[in-house]
Formats: sequence, structure tokens, C-alpha cells
Amino acid sequence: MGKSKFEISLETGVHKQLQSLTGTWEGSTKTWFEPNVMADESPMKGTIRSILGGRILMHEYQGSLNGEAFEGIAFYAFDIPNNKFQSAWIDSFHMGTGILLSEGNPTENGFSVLGSYGGPDIPEPWGWRTVAELTDENNLIIRAYNISPEGDEALATETIYKRII
Repeated sequence: MGKSKFEISLETGVHKQLQSLTGTWEGSTKTWFEPNVMADESPMKGTIRSILGGRILMHEYQGSLNGEAFEGIAFYAFDIPNNKFQSAWIDSFHMGTGILLSEGNPTENGFSVLGSYGGPDIPEPWGWRTVAELTDENNLIIRAYNISPEGDEALATETIYKRII
């Protein structure tokens, strides 16, 4: 019996590429609440590990924003049948008690996924695009962009990591 699509992907495809993100990372995160006005820059630590036999990556991180500690978890996956990246993101600052679900495409050195958020105080949903880029084996940049209901896009967070392990 031949190998499954997942087994092949883990050996030579997208899932193998995802494994290159695993490790312990340290760096800094910048945050913007309005375009071109940086609100905070602070240290960030994260661990990205493979779970479920290489099917999914789990990114656990800790940092601070304006002197207040926060933590988060993001799951990154590649859905083989639909040829899409997916993420689920939660944290103790941005997401409150919700989960942001996103979907998107591979990029040259990572992936780009798009989700949306809203609620009683935000009657028209806003977009949230997350882009992860492994610039080389020891440097990872994760950027997120707010997208207004009118389609205006602005950088919201930028984490620049260096691999520690």
C-alpha cells in the first residue's frame, strides 16, 4: 500500500516546510492601534512545536503590552484536500474570550491567512490578515494587519523572532 498524501507532505511537501518553524524563539513585538502610530514595543518569547504527528503546529507565546503581561496560542495547519493554510488564534489581550479562525495560501517562505472579527461594538466585521515568513532558518517574522470594512489595511502587530533552539 502506498503512502498517504499526508505522509508524502510530511516527507517532501508543505508539512515538511511547516516543521522548519518548530523551535524556541525570542524577539520583540511592535503593536499599533492606529495606522503609523506605534503603541508599544516589548520582548516576546515563543515556542512552536509539532503536534498530532506533524499535522499541526502549536505556537505558545508570552509577552507584554504597555507593561501588562499577556500570553497566547496559535495553531497553524495545512488542509491538504482544500489546499489551504488554516490558523486558530487565541490570546489574553487581543482576542478576549474568542477564537480568530483564518484561512489562506502558502507564500514563498511561509503563509498568509485571513480571518475577521466583530461584535456588538464593531457592527461591521474587520479583517485580520496574518503573515508568517521564515526569512532564513533562524529568523521568523509574524505580521498581522487590520483591514477596515472599507478595505483599508494597516500593520497591527509585528513579531521579529530569532531561533534560540
